[in-house]
Amino acid sequence: MRFPGIRSSVPGELSRHLMIYDGHAYCFPAPDEIGGFDDRAEFHRHLQLFMAQARQQPVWRRGDRALADASGLYDPDWPWRFEGLREADFRTGKHGLAEWTLDGEDYVKQALPPWTEDFSFSSEYLVAEMDYAGVDRALLHRTPYMGLDDDYIAECCRRHPERIQGLAQIPEWWIPDRTGEAIAKLERAIGVHGLSGLQFAPFHRPLYDLSAEWTGPDFDPFWTAVARLEIPVFFTLGAVGSPSAYMEELRSLRAWMDRFPDVDVIVTHGFPWRMFAEGDRINVPDEVYAAAPSDHPRFHIQILFAVFLQSRWDYPMPQMRPVLEEMVERFGADRILWGTDIPIVLLHWTYRQSLDYVRRYCPFLDECEMEAILGGNMERIMEVGRFAG
Repeated sequence: MRFPGIRSSVPGELSRHLMIYDGHAYCFPAPDEIGGFDDRAEFHRHLQLFMAQARQQPVWRRGDRALADASGLYDPDWPWRFEGLREADFRTGKHGLAEWTLDGEDYVKQALPPWTEDFSFSSEYLVAEMDYAGVDRALLHRTPYMGLDDDYIAECCRRHPERIQGLAQIPEWWIPDRTGEAIAKLERAIGVHGLSGLQFAPFHRPLYDLSAEWTGPDFDPFWTAVARLEIPVFFTLGAVGSPSAYMEELRSLRAWMDRFPDVDVIVTHGFPWRMFAEGDRINVPDEVYAAAPSDHPRFHIQILFAVFLQSRWDYPMPQMRPVLEEMVERFGADRILWGTDIPIVLLHWTYRQSLDYVRRYCPFLDECEMEAILGGNMERIMEVGRFAG
């Protein structure tokens, strides 16, 4: 039986020579094994701040399982400042739970799937999920609350050289005061550890009383070193702020690409989908498309609809199809990269569903477009085989 709007064939299953490449995955050790910080308290602040702000993860009061929120973790007048974090005995527990205590009541957030025993997600878990879903490769992304240790990511890649590649992350707040250290860390991550690109998230800088600006003269030595390494840069923009602030970030990215036109650029996650979700649609303003530097041939953008909107809309999320179709029309399928944010995405959907909502339910994509989005573009950008392991 065939249903309207559902592809009768599944690219990547019938033609197994085609690569399915998850462009956005994570692996990380248990919190007590996290490395890369000057002190443990700094890591703990990053972890509590993220758990306070992440909105796709459910919160409840432990005593009666009543739905709650994470306001006990931070002062809403200081939403993106370490100074706004509240003393709440914040901690991680078993079964993927973040926990805290407010006025004698314990609260929990299901930060990871319940089968996560010690708040970690190993490369073995990732590859097992990939095997089951039919995913060939995955790229490990970085964020401070999962650690700044390049050694750990490199070891994941070494264990599975044909399946996993990884990004380096330089603490964005090291620049300009520790630019030399930042460059040395990046060169070691690429040249010694064999990592395959850089993840850069400027919104971490204000946490350290620094400007979020990242295209000025203070950054010139760092960006020159990045360009010299001939690696892709994965920019995470718009994690905080308004639509106008996000568009300004896109314009900054355009100015940066004008200066470094030979660097492959990927906007991670895609546009801030929750910001533009209205009713039963995603309405991305024309001004946002215009601000994106899509006239640069090395500009790319990820699509992570599921992890941001799966708690709002059920699988297979038909609400995302019009905006994906528009992105293909405006940018071209050769600029769009599929990714999942595994393991966070497993809170609501299976890994296979995180692939199939695109692979099986987007009949407006022809076979070549589907192949490009689901893996061909990542295979090209990451030069599969050059860095792996």
